[in-house]
Amino acid sequence: MLRIVPLMVLLACTAEPDVPSVSMTREGADAYGMRSYVLAHLKTGSNQSATQEEAQALQAAHLQNIERMAEEGKLVLAGPFLDGGALRGLYVFDTPSVDSARAWTASDPAVAAGVFDMELHPWYGSAALLSVNALHEQLATQSITE
Repeated sequence: MLRIVPLMVLLACTAEPDVPSVSMTREGADAYGMRSYVLAHLKTGSNQSATQEEAQALQAAHLQNIERMAEEGKLVLAGPFLDGGALRGLYVFDTPSVDSARAWTASDPAVAAGVFDMELHPWYGSAALLSVNALHEQLATQSITE
């Protein structure tokens, strides 16, 4: 289950003895400890006409979809931007394929409804990101869908 916490909290916990170990082979890392992902920018979509009740239902479905993708191992990292701008959040998908990420993105009810749009980019980042969800489970005390 994916829960959102500040990255600094995750980084501060890396010295703990129960931090998940990483393997270059298991994480798909190259010699630099890096691998390919797809980075998604979640943006305000063209459909902003939902009633407050509809918007709340879509947001709940959006959060459930985030948890489902994380549990399925498709989503490495997700979180909202807090400045209230048109750029609403980001996803890091565990795939080098923009087409796969596009299909996974289409499963989001808020994206399907046009409330959010996704902008997808191939991205090269640390293979250690694949350990974030396991580490996050050690820190979180509540689900984003609770």
